Formats: sequence, C-alpha cells, structure tokens
Amino acid sequence: MSNPLHNLLTEQPNPASARIDKLSTLEMVQVINDEDRKVAESITPELPAIADAIDGIVAAFAAGGRLFYIGAGTSGRLGVLDASECPPTFNVPSHLVQGIIAGGESALSRATETTEDDPEIGVRDLLARGFGPADVLCGIAASGRTPYVLGAIAEANRLGALTIGISCSPGSELAVASKIAITPLPGPEVIAGSTRLKAGTATKLVLNMLTTGAFIRIGYVWGNLMVNVQPKNTKLLDRAKRIISSATGVSYDEAGGLLQAADNNVRRAIETWHTARS
Repeated sequence: MSNPLHNLLTEQPNPASARIDKLSTLEMVQVINDEDRKVAESITPELPAIADAIDGIVAAFAAGGRLFYIGAGTSGRLGVLDASECPPTFNVPSHLVQGIIAGGESALSRATETTEDDPEIGVRDLLARGFGPADVLCGIAASGRTPYVLGAIAEANRLGALTIGISCSPGSELAVASKIAITPLPGPEVIAGSTRLKAGTATKLVLNMLTTGAFIRIGYVWGNLMVNVQPKNTKLLDRAKRIISSATGVSYDEAGGLLQAADNNVRRAIETWHTARS
C-alpha cells in the first residue's frame, strides 16, 4: 500500500519524550500529561465533520438504520466499548449501535495480529451482521490504513450506506475512502507507535460525541439529564430518582413514586408529570 508505515504521523518518534526512560517518575508522568493536553485541541478542527456525522447517524436511525463501528486492536476495542455503553446509558436496544472488532470477541482481551491485514475478513464480518444501505459504518483506524477496516468501508460504500472514517493520520486512505472523514491529529505518541495513548484518547473523545450527540438529537436527554437511563441496580435507581426530582422539582421520595407509577421509565415519569400540569 502507499504511505509506508515509517511515514505515518502515528509512527513518528516524539522529541518531547525522547529521554522519558531516564526521567524520574514524576517527570515521566508530567511529559505524558503535557502530551495528553494536546488531544482535546486536536478535536476542535474536526467538529464540523463530527456534527455532519451525528446528523447522518440521526437520519439513519429515523429511517430504521443502525450504527456500526469496525476496527482492529485498540480501535476495535474502543468501538465495542462505545457501542456497549449505549443500552445502559440511553435505554436503546443492543442492536442499534454495534461494535465489530477484527478477530471477534476473543480479541477484546487477547490481541490478534493477522485478521487486520485481510480486507475480505472485514467485508465478511460486516455482512455477517446484516449490514445494509440504511445503516451507517464508522471505520476506526489510527493509522488510517488498516486493510480490515478499508475492506469493510469499501463494501459499505458499494451498498450506498453512509461511511465515516476516524483516523489520526493526515490524508489517510480511510479518510479518502469515507464519505465523512474525521481526522484529529494529536501528534506522535509518547511511546512511538503506541496508538492506545493519544490517538486512542482522541478516538474515544470522538466516539463519545457521535453517540451522545445522536441520542441528544433524538430526545433521549432532558436538559443535560440522562432521562433514558435504565434503573437496573441501586446506583442507577438512585440516579433515576434524582433525575426525576431535578426535572420536575418534586422531592426525592415523590420522584420514587413517579418512577414506580411509570414502570421504572424515567422519561415517561417526567413527561407524565409535566403533562398533568400543562
């Protein structure tokens, strides 16, 4: 492929950490912290593309489509993580946002190095989920060149679906192949090539925005309250009552009664209370 690995931004040595192995522990973590500060700033130029991606995801959801993440290694794990957080946070079905990782579920805890080099496996894994034209595919690859991801993106494009590419290398193959390119550039890693660091953090920030923004647009957030939360344990039940109390002005105990009357549906409890007083 073009763009040899040694030329990638994510593979470059970082002058700021050139002597990190000789530093004291405090100096070492100061270097890491200083580099991490650059991550949030790298997202700022990408906000228009992120907003376009959110609007595209919302439109797909409205038409019955789903959002899929696909990646290998750290990128794949981050996609699976974000997808898995959507049902408990927003009370959405698990099929609505899905994460696909090269090597399957076992790769979440044990690294696999071979499957990411095969674009046909990316296509196979995508189609095995029933991916279609109404869905959205978000490919994640810090280098922007992972064949597994590129194969899936090419197939999604062939089907006419919306494709989003998240990478941390300028002008990457993934950015070129995707209909919406999101390319934060946090710079070389503290440990050269270890993209679980700054690139991984940048990716996580983008994924946070994509799903959070989409579900805000859909109406699953009231003000800044998580009104679609599932109160399935003691902590979440307490949170649900506090959310209802904050959104309605009733006491904590009264909020518990509203929640019970609404069959533990936080959003319904709030809407019912407001409707009764309108």
